[in-house]
Amino acid sequence: MMIYPKKVIVALDGNNLKKIKKLVEILKKEVFAFKIGYEFFFNFGIEGYLEIKKECPRIFLDLKLHDIPNTVEKGIMAISKLKPIFTTIHISGGDEMMRASLINKKNTKIIGVSILTSLDTYQTKKYYNEKNIETLVKKFVKNAKKYKLDGIVCSPKEIKYVRKETGKNFTIITPGIRLKQNKSYNDQKRVLTPAEAVNLGANLLVIGRPITQDNDPLKIIKDINKSIT
Repeated sequence: MMIYPKKVIVALDGNNLKKIKKLVEILKKEVFAFKIGYEFFFNFGIEGYLEIKKECPRIFLDLKLHDIPNTVEKGIMAISKLKPIFTTIHISGGDEMMRASLINKKNTKIIGVSILTSLDTYQTKKYYNEKNIETLVKKFVKNAKKYKLDGIVCSPKEIKYVRKETGKNFTIITPGIRLKQNKSYNDQKRVLTPAEAVNLGANLLVIGRPITQDNDPLKIIKDINKSIT
């Protein structure tokens, strides 16, 4: 199985760059990487990205590309110049789009997004014509592996059968992680605790607000690390 020295990726959301940089400085020794997504990137752009990268070079740039193959290829080429360790594409973009995304895997690993953790069976039936999320995710995972993506993003509920489908040498990154002591974030439907997700076979856990909005984020991340070692 892919081995990572730390397992937590902290999602950096918010619109206060000074506060975010301070958080990175506090947490960087306790995490594997930091995730930069839409909110951060659209607020602070490449300049903000580079400021975070100075503090911690391990960045997961989660922009979820989904477009025609030529556009995605050019997007990946641009992203590669920033040298994040991971970036994301939607598997649902199709075979040719996945092939196009592999233009420069030397600098950046390509991770496929399967079914967003905010979706439940009603939504997958409505938009994918498939009520069974397991069936749908398996289909996506098979194609991600077939077209040689480096890993997949899936909810904790799908880890077990995704691992069975992909084997050991495939990175599973799992959002939808919630802590038992704080269940106030309910915008994701398919969730588990850090220990549950790791025990099922997740390599890396993406955790945002349960850490970043706590009064003592360093204690929270240390407690998580203890629970998954």
